[in-house]
Amino acid sequence: MSSTHSNLTRGRRVAALLAIALGGFGVGATKFVAMGVLPQIAQDLQPALWTQDPDAAIARAATLISAYALGVVVGAPLIAATLARFARKRLLVAFAIVFTLGTLLSALAPTFELAVVARFLAALPHGAYFGIAALTAGSLMGPGNRGKGVAMVMSGLTVANVVGVPLITALGQHAGWRAAYLVVAAIFAAATVAILLLVPAQPGDPTATVRRELRALRHRQVWYALGMGAIGFGGFFAVYSYVAPIITDIAGMPQGAVPWALVVTGAGMTVGNFIGGAMADRGAMRAILQLFPAFIVALVVLAITASTPFMAYSLLFLIGAAAFALSPAIQTRLMDVAGDSQTFAAALNHSSLNLGNSLGAILGGVVIAGGFGFIAPIWVGAALAAVGFAIALIGRAHDAHRPGGPMHPSDGLALSNAVETGGRTHSS
Repeated sequence: MSSTHSNLTRGRRVAALLAIALGGFGVGATKFVAMGVLPQIAQDLQPALWTQDPDAAIARAATLISAYALGVVVGAPLIAATLARFARKRLLVAFAIVFTLGTLLSALAPTFELAVVARFLAALPHGAYFGIAALTAGSLMGPGNRGKGVAMVMSGLTVANVVGVPLITALGQHAGWRAAYLVVAAIFAAATVAILLLVPAQPGDPTATVRRELRALRHRQVWYALGMGAIGFGGFFAVYSYVAPIITDIAGMPQGAVPWALVVTGAGMTVGNFIGGAMADRGAMRAILQLFPAFIVALVVLAITASTPFMAYSLLFLIGAAAFALSPAIQTRLMDVAGDSQTFAAALNHSSLNLGNSLGAILGGVVIAGGFGFIAPIWVGAALAAVGFAIALIGRAHDAHRPGGPMHPSDGLALSNAVETGGRTHSS
């Protein structure tokens, strides 16, 4: 049991986790708000192109979303590998400050090009923040509760999709997109103060080096876990990216029904996140193997019944729940198999999820452009989830044949304890 866990009251642990989750709430807001205010951004930053061709201006404005995703992919492994030896609380505070400044710069950017650069810079700490947060949460919660701790931290991201994104998007549509980003910057500033005041000091790993962190890439099971996220989790984004036309064109509902579809999906994400965290504590790989089939079934049923509004809403909830139950399970699995490179692997997970974001959206767009309609992305999502499930099965088969037998959840705890004690394991 880590000293961090044993020296804290339950209330203090919860307060610390909520402080970190507030940062996650800001991340969810800054990542997804752009999708709701793209027309405003396009019109403000590209007035000439907007006058000539509004659709082209909106398409170009979407570069802001891609720039953020690229920043996550680049920043997560780079920052995590180089900073793993530093104290975790200091890193979380530093990341929150970068989020604040990057988002503030986004709100104040006078040109489109500077806005793109600002979004890239604001995204750099994204993966490292959640990676460090996951390890911090595991230490705060203690043995047998790491999955719940990860879910608690990730809850900020999911709750943002239920409450934050719709409200801040509405503000941006009425008061301007810059006002929306100013609010997000204020959230990050509040998270910085909360982390500074409420999160107990936690040492980093003084023995960590870039070379040692990169050793995570030598573990075959790490690649399997990353593949589950980059491909399997991409099935969610193949659907989520096209929720609006699924609701309006397939289910035949008015445009005003789209925000409610997003809220329903976000509610499923929030519920699933906590379910997945609890399941992961009983065995991360077992949870993954149980959740992928549920995810695939929900996608297939949606593809068949999406023309019925009730079924569309119900299945969007279940898809959000299954996908985000997988998130803490995959994160915990990475912590189980990464050896003494957990900081790097935990952050790299968010690079893989953002690759899944891009992959799902791109492939969904390809089939739509090919004339297959708005049901087609749902089938793409089911196919991606099936590939993710296949990767999980292969990983489990190889795990079963590893020396010493399959990895048990306690193996991951032993690895975590090794990291907490500077890489020195203790015999039981």
